Amino acid sequence: MRYRRTAVDNGSYFFTVNLAKCKHTLLVDEIDVLRDVMNKVKKRHPFNLDAMVVLPDHLHAIWTLPLNDKDYPTRWMLIKSAFSRQMMKGERRNASKMKIGERGIWQRRYWEHLIRDDRDYEEHVNYIHYNPVKHGYVKNAVDWEYSSIHQYINKGVIHRDWGYREENIDICGFGER
Repeated sequence: MRYRRTAVDNGSYFFTVNLAKCKHTLLVDEIDVLRDVMNKVKKRHPFNLDAMVVLPDHLHAIWTLPLNDKDYPTRWMLIKSAFSRQMMKGERRNASKMKIGERGIWQRRYWEHLIRDDRDYEEHVNYIHYNPVKHGYVKNAVDWEYSSIHQYINKGVIHRDWGYREENIDICGFGER
């Protein structure tokens, strides 16, 4: 059975992509490998990387695909497989992964959401940039190194103080429906 995904030419999509093992730090430990792999895939299969945050065990991104292109699944497959090939072997794999020669680094599936309008886009960009605060890695979104928030600040889109968390603020619903 094939997993059904929304596919719209020239669409903007929000993604959540997870490691197979939560609480691992592989994505930030190997951030240079991840950047290199993504840049190589972008060069061969262009897309605009609108916003992104990389956390230790998962990442969030918004991509906008080129005209007449809706093939984000191929791009994610190439990114995940190229990243996996550069990691040392030794992770635990179940029988189904071994049968098809799949590494045990990533969760097989990822979550995608087709961005509907400008408000939806802004909410998801905010969710991406606030995610390190939400997970408790930093108190201020700007303090997380692996985030596109720095580009947004440099362009003057948001202020450096955006995304500061007071200790007593409930953040459970920020950016989520």
